[in-house]
Amino acid sequence: KAVVSTQSTGALCRRAMATEAAGSTFPLTLSSPTNALYKGSPVKQVDIPSTTGHFGILPNHVPTVAILLPGVVAVTTETGEVEKYFVSSGTATIHADSTVQILAEEICSVGDIDGAAVRTALEASKSKLASASSEADKAAAQIEVDVYEGMVAVA
Repeated sequence: KAVVSTQSTGALCRRAMATEAAGSTFPLTLSSPTNALYKGSPVKQVDIPSTTGHFGILPNHVPTVAILLPGVVAVTTETGEVEKYFVSSGTATIHADSTVQILAEEICSVGDIDGAAVRTALEASKSKLASASSEADKAAAQIEVDVYEGMVAVA
């Protein structure tokens, strides 16, 4: 017995391949619990760091849900300017109507990162990881290390 009907299969196959973009922009929402940087704003491209690799989003992208890794989200605006933001973690959802929502736990402009402060925090986090005794403490310290390593890479 077929798991997916033949009528549904055509829709699945069509969604599995990106086609030439109908427009040159798509609406982006980029926010954290405390800050909304874009609210349905038209952009040309967004590049994100995800658990499946870094990838770019263009208009009419394949619908996708991705988990964000600590790293840089690069947004190409309507005017072609590239704005870079560091995200600690979160999700990206690309909808069939080409709207994109990126929800991050924390966001800051790459230009606002203090390299020296981040390197100091990274060393403290590594010490915390080395001395952690419980699995919960190890997991929390590892998350800190991952985030600070991501920040050091872009600072």
